[in-house]
Amino acid sequence: MTSHRLLLLIPLIALLVWAAVQDLRSRRIRNWLTLSVAWSGLIGSLLLPPDVAPVAPLQSVLGLLTGFALSFTLFALGAVGGGDVKLLAGIGAWVGPGNVLLIFIVRALVGLVIVLGQALAQGRLAVLFRNSAVLLLNLWHWNDVGTARLTETGHACRSIDRPLPFAVPVLVATVLVVVLART
Repeated sequence: MTSHRLLLLIPLIALLVWAAVQDLRSRRIRNWLTLSVAWSGLIGSLLLPPDVAPVAPLQSVLGLLTGFALSFTLFALGAVGGGDVKLLAGIGAWVGPGNVLLIFIVRALVGLVIVLGQALAQGRLAVLFRNSAVLLLNLWHWNDVGTARLTETGHACRSIDRPLPFAVPVLVATVLVVVLART
């Protein structure tokens, strides 16, 4: 990504840092913040010249919808909150559908590393692996056990004291993807 396009993403990174701090403190991301991320991405794609804008207006809308769809599935399973869904959708408005998909994948890997470190520090690594196996088996047999049972199992199999704040791995993943992107 060219340096002037990278500079245009500084407001996104600043909003994500704010969201990560909020999420760490209260495990909530305020609506005004997630909506600011989404609207600023959409408006930026409309107002900035095409050769400068991070993404075109259509890509911005598709990115918003992609970010929403990816995280809404996790929301439906009770794995993330509504603010997390809106945050990823807002990021999609800034970076487009391809990059928000990449951010979603990298976020999962960053989150995995954080959770493994947390479980190791708390001496709960074996519990994490056992609970992950139980969840995987339930997910494999989703048609047999149903969504309600899968969600119930997810809540019963928490392996760490506090759930991972979604905005932290999202921030790290976004920085990695936008800095390393070659568009």
